[in-house]
Formats: sequence, C-alpha cells, structure tokens
Amino acid sequence: MDHSKQHLNRGKNTMFHGSIPALVTPFKNGAVDRKAFADLVERQIAGGSAALVPVGTTGETSTLSTEEHKDVVTLCVEVAAGRVPVIAGAGSNATDEAIDLVAHAKAAGADAALVVCPYYNKPNQDGLYAHFKAINDAVDLPVFLYNVPGRTVIDMCADTVARLARLPNIIGIKDASGDLARVSQHAALIGDGEQFVQLCGDDPIALGHLAMGGVGCISVTANVMPEACALMHKAFNEGDLETARAIERRLIALHKAMFCSPSPGPAKYVLHRLGLCEPDVRLPLTPPDAAAREQIDAAMALAGLHA
Repeated sequence: MDHSKQHLNRGKNTMFHGSIPALVTPFKNGAVDRKAFADLVERQIAGGSAALVPVGTTGETSTLSTEEHKDVVTLCVEVAAGRVPVIAGAGSNATDEAIDLVAHAKAAGADAALVVCPYYNKPNQDGLYAHFKAINDAVDLPVFLYNVPGRTVIDMCADTVARLARLPNIIGIKDASGDLARVSQHAALIGDGEQFVQLCGDDPIALGHLAMGGVGCISVTANVMPEACALMHKAFNEGDLETARAIERRLIALHKAMFCSPSPGPAKYVLHRLGLCEPDVRLPLTPPDAAAREQIDAAMALAGLHA
C-alpha cells in the first residue's frame, strides 16, 4: 500500500469515538427480524450513538449463517446511510473466512471492520500477527483488532498490538481484557503520533478507560440506554467529570446485569420489555431465567429505565 493510502486510513480515526453500541441481532420466528433491527439502528442514531457495530459478539455472530451475517451488515449500512460510521463485525478463527467477511464489509460500504482474535485454534503471538497481516494485505479497509481473552482463550499482548499498529489498515483496538493498564502500554509502544484508536470493550470500566487515554466504548449497555451512554462520553470529553461519574453510578448495576445471564440475553430481555424486539436468542444460548430477570428489572429501576 502506498503512503497516501496509509495517510487516508489513519485519518479516518477521528470518526471512531464515544458510545458505540454492539448491536443485538433481533430474531422473530427463528429468522433475523430485519424491521426490528432497522428500528434499533434508528433509535441508536437518535440517541446520540457515535457509531454502530453490527454482528459483533453481542450480535450473536457465532450462530448467524454467513448469508445472515452479510445481510445484517448490509442492512446496517443502508439504514445508517452515512449518518454515523459502521464498524462491521468480521471475525473468524479461519483467516480466509475473516478476509471474506472484511471484503464484504468493504463492498457493503462499512467504514471499518472489527476482527476478533482467532478463537479455539489458540495461535501464538506470531500466528496472531500473521492472521491480521493477511487481512491487512488482502482488503483496503480500516480494521480494529478485538482482544477478548475471556472468549478466545488467547490474549494479544501489547507488543503484538504495537507491531500490528505499524500496518496501514490496522487503526485501533477494542480491548476487552479488563486491564486498564493496556491503554498506557499501547500508547507507550505505539506513540501518540500514530493516532491509534483505543476503544473499551467493557462497560463497567469505560469511564476509567477514557481517563487512561481511550476515546470510546463498544458497548452492550448502549443497546438499551443509548442516550445515557452517549451523555457519559460527552460529559467526560467536556471535562465535566462530576456528571460523567454520576451517569456511571446510575448505570453500573445495569452494566453488570447485562452479563448476569449469557449475553445478549439480558439486553434482548430489556429491549423486549421496551417493546422493541422479541427476546429470542439462538441455541446454545437460552433466555435469562427468573432470578436473572429479577436482577435485570432491579437494575433497570436503578438506572431510571421504565418499560
């Protein structure tokens, strides 16, 4: 890739910041509910979300067919219509499949791809580098690394992140390691001048991630309370820490409740209570049980979210 293209992709980093929902994929009668999904996209844009992530982990990508996966990405881009950026989930534990999904994201008009570390295979750090370099070389689209060791069993170390950040299409990371020190480690190794975009992948520590130097959060909670999540980021960016902290205190029980049962079951339960989609999840996931629903209901009340 020539230097001008590298400069173009690096310049796109300013598009990606703030509250970014990892969108659920609503189902109805076993199929993707395209109307409900489109309505959820409109609600997110109206609520102030800064970008959208279709078919990430929260979008149940692991149980979508390839055709469904691509259809949801295309639909998200079409409905968003350029009003906010779309970061398409495009990960796989097979490099060729990941390249195909990233290529589709580019063809569909997505602004970037979110690519998870290969799960199950357990590659070493050299394997991780080779996987992402192959994607970088195959498709000219900005890519966010997605490090979530709790799901993939492997952890991308900061040295590997820094090595990948030198590639022209690798523009940032969604870090769900739970380790806030990673933000400083990445910045120290990569340098501020590289404009590497650091996004948080854990709602409960999103405010801390911002304080460490991150610029946004790919959020589960934003599915159900987009306005509040967006306002927390706005308050922080305006230097109003008191307001940002107050919002986080109001949301913290809800952040935790989103994972009291396998995600995205709790988020879909709340959205169903709000009349926005069916609560259905695909096997092997099951909906929240009675005890989980009680916890979610209590968290909704604390957050001031009423059905």
